[in-house]
Amino acid sequence: MKIKTLIVDDEPHAIEIIQKYIKDFPQVELVAECNNAVQAFQILQQNKIDLIFLDIKMPGLLGTDLIRTLNNPPKIIFTTAYQDYALEGFDLNAVDYLLKPIPFDRFLKAMDKVFDLYKLEHQKIGIATHLPETKGDDFLYLRVERKTVKISVSDIYWMESLKDYIRITLKDRVLVSKQKIGVLEELLPDDKFIRIHRSFMVAVDKIESYHAYAIGILGKELPIGRNYKAECKKRLTQGI
Repeated sequence: MKIKTLIVDDEPHAIEIIQKYIKDFPQVELVAECNNAVQAFQILQQNKIDLIFLDIKMPGLLGTDLIRTLNNPPKIIFTTAYQDYALEGFDLNAVDYLLKPIPFDRFLKAMDKVFDLYKLEHQKIGIATHLPETKGDDFLYLRVERKTVKISVSDIYWMESLKDYIRITLKDRVLVSKQKIGVLEELLPDDKFIRIHRSFMVAVDKIESYHAYAIGILGKELPIGRNYKAECKKRLTQGI
């Protein structure tokens, strides 16, 4: 899972600094950057954003005023040259408040807070993620009956939604956890999994065959939903 991020600042140099720092974090995906709060509002309406690096004092609309317009704001790290805004920033439940010029060690502490929040949130809903620094080391923690079970992402063949539960098929076992398939879709890497039906999500590298209405995996056929056909055709004809 990538933390989708937006930078909002009217100073080009400030944007460049944060861009440079973000490159050291493979878990973070920079979706966009802009130089005023109105542009940021439009980007937020069109994209799923998890984290904003937000300058406060900008022409037109203050960063703090932008946050007040949002019903469900992302996580916020305020960036500003003005210490006086710190209290107001934290009143808006900001993760952190960075004073310009931002040193890398201070930026690192702010990101550590972001990662801790993600871990806590996933634990609250019964699932935790490990955000790997290298590929092949990723795993999930799932609540199965009264135990927490560690599952390697590479062992997953497919997932099936059962209302408020999800059934995960591995090569040698099947697990059932109280969880929504949409939550797992957000957590699992986009390049390794594909949603083929409102009730099914599969590992791309485990697919054995494919036709217009179903995919073959582990000797079984799983249906492709009408609303997922175009994306399946695009993804699977490239990989099979």
